[in-house]
Amino acid sequence: MRLGVLDVGSNTVHLLVVDAHPGARPLPAHSHKADLRLAQLLDDAGHIGTDGVDKLIAVVRDALQAAEDKGVEDLLPFATSAVREAGNADEVLTRVAEETGVRLQVLSGEEEARLTFLAVRRWFGWSAGRLLVLDIGGGSLEIAYGMDEEPDAAVSLPLGAGRLTAGWLPGDPPTPDDVRALRRHVRAEIARTVGEFSRRGTPDHVVATSKTFKQLARIAGAARSADGLYVQRELKHESLEAWVPRLAGMTTAQRAELPGVSEGRAGQLLAGALVAEGAMDLFGVESLEICPWALREGVILRRLDHMDGA
Repeated sequence: MRLGVLDVGSNTVHLLVVDAHPGARPLPAHSHKADLRLAQLLDDAGHIGTDGVDKLIAVVRDALQAAEDKGVEDLLPFATSAVREAGNADEVLTRVAEETGVRLQVLSGEEEARLTFLAVRRWFGWSAGRLLVLDIGGGSLEIAYGMDEEPDAAVSLPLGAGRLTAGWLPGDPPTPDDVRALRRHVRAEIARTVGEFSRRGTPDHVVATSKTFKQLARIAGAARSADGLYVQRELKHESLEAWVPRLAGMTTAQRAELPGVSEGRAGQLLAGALVAEGAMDLFGVESLEICPWALREGVILRRLDHMDGA
């Protein structure tokens, strides 16, 4: 059957259409994406304003039309941290439902981590052993660890690249003092969780998902996305460590000229790099592998599992 996942994230609203059957690998058929920057549309009270909700509704309508055009039979709509943490989340969800018919399921941070972990496990398989999975989104950082399809530990931290850029890095380029302050904040937040994971043993594979990690790997020399899903990509700590000060000295426009970096993501790449570097440092990771599957695929796989067991 043809499934659609509508992901209302902190940076983008992304419709992923796949041809999916229980027991088979989902095959991508179409992708429809709109930059919305919901995390940056919050007012001083932490609410998504009327204009922001209007924009969200318009984007959801466009995605619905794209899903219909592509023959989607079942749409799985969900929202992550930007909607989850908005002070008026209930009002936003109600308006979206009333005006589009779409009832967004708001995922908790832990659910995000668990579904992303499921996707990574299915991609790498059982033989990969113990996995430590890192995922930097626009609003949060998810970390999960385990041997099975359900992780033994999963946490979500408010360390998304968009959130941190808006709150900590106002300059273009940012000042060295602002960069140092953000670096200290990121590492203090991550350090609080390290013990919970370290006591479970050394992972056999450390895996990263998300656009931020993919772009960091690309500028550090990994293969282009055009080279295909099945090309192995990695990000080495020493390469990232060398890139962080370079990114800190660049303007957004200069970052956008780097290989694999989109104009829409260039502004928050430095914050994402500081989170990635902090996580690799504190977890003692010299190199991590990039997984092409993440949260959206996890949502699809969970849906297929439920179909298979029905």
